[in-house]
Amino acid sequence: MSVGAESERFVFSQETRERAQEIIARYPADRSRSALLPMLHLVQSEEGYVSPAGVEFCAEVLGLNKAQVGAVATFYTMYKRRPTGDFLVSVCTNTMCNSLGGQDVYDALSEYLGVGHEETTADGSITLEHAECLAACDYGPVMTVNYDFFDKVEPETALGVVKELQTGGRPMPTRGARLCTLKEMALQLAGFADTREGAVADGPAGDSTLRGVRLADQHGISVAGFDPSTPIKGKGAADVPPPATTRPAAATGTTAPDVKGPDAKSPQIRTAETRSPDAKTPVADAPGTKAPVDGVPPGPADARAAEAAGVAANEPASDGKPAGDDAQAQERSLKEASTGEAQPAAGEEEAQS
Repeated sequence: MSVGAESERFVFSQETRERAQEIIARYPADRSRSALLPMLHLVQSEEGYVSPAGVEFCAEVLGLNKAQVGAVATFYTMYKRRPTGDFLVSVCTNTMCNSLGGQDVYDALSEYLGVGHEETTADGSITLEHAECLAACDYGPVMTVNYDFFDKVEPETALGVVKELQTGGRPMPTRGARLCTLKEMALQLAGFADTREGAVADGPAGDSTLRGVRLADQHGISVAGFDPSTPIKGKGAADVPPPATTRPAAATGTTAPDVKGPDAKSPQIRTAETRSPDAKTPVADAPGTKAPVDGVPPGPADARAAEAAGVAANEPASDGKPAGDDAQAQERSLKEASTGEAQPAAGEEEAQS
C-alpha cells in the first residue's frame, strides 16, 4: 500500500470501537468470532459500506485474518462493498413482481435518477438496485427503501417516493417501522436500538397478512381450548403457571421394564431409533433386550472360515512383474529400432542354443 493510500485510510471513531467491544461481550470468550456479522453491520453504519478499512478493523478486533472477514462480507448482499447512498431503493424484478410490472417500475426510476443497477446518484443520496424475490409476492410489485416495504407500487407511486426522499422527506412505508437511513438501519442490525421518537410505533400489518386471521374470526375458527381474549402474562412471580400434571401412560401390553429417557440415550441410539420408527422394534437400551440385526449373526468359527476363503480367492498384489512379462523387452525394442533386425525373445535364445 502506498504512503498516500495509508494516510487516507478511514479511521473509525471511538464510539464505534466501544460499540465493537459491547458486541464482542455478547458472546462467550472463546466464541468471539461469532460477533462478525453484527460487526460488519457496525462498520457499515459509520462508512455506509464495508470498505477494506472496515474489513481490517473487524479482523483486528476479532483476531481473524482479512481473508476470513472478506469471505463473509462478500457472501451476504446486505453488506455493500462500494459507497452506497443514504437510501437504498430496491425494486423486485423477479418472476411474480416482474409479471405485475416490476420492470416498468425499475425502468422509470432508472431513467429519472440517471443510474443503473447498484449505481448511486451524483449527490450520493440514492442507490438503485434490482432485487431478487423480496418474499412479498402477494403485495407485488414491491419496492423497498433500506429494506422497508412499499407494496403494490406503480411507476408513478415509486417516483413519488423517490422525489420525497430527494426533498429530505421520509415517506411512510406500507408496512414496518418509520423509514431511516442506511447507516441508521445498519446500526440497528448491529444490535443497537433505534432511539428516534416513535421509531417503532408505526407500521401496521398488511391486509394480505391479516387475511387469514380475519377469515378465522369471520367464521368463528379458533384453536381448540384457546381463548383469544386471554391476556399475555408477564414474568412476575404471580404469573408463573402451575406445574403440569403428568398423565399416566397408556397400557401397551409389554412387560419390558422402564428405559432411559431420550436425553439420557447416546446419540447413536437416538439416531438408530429415529431412522427405524417401528413400534415393534425393541428399545435398544432396555434391560434384557438386544438391538435388532439383519439375520442371524455368524459365529466366530464361521466368521474365520469366511475370512480365510475370501483371502484365498483374492491374492494380494505384489511388487513383482506380472507373469509373462519379459524384463528384456525394452532392450530388444531398442536394438530392433537401431539395427532394423528382429531380436529373439529370451526363450527363443535358449532354444537356439
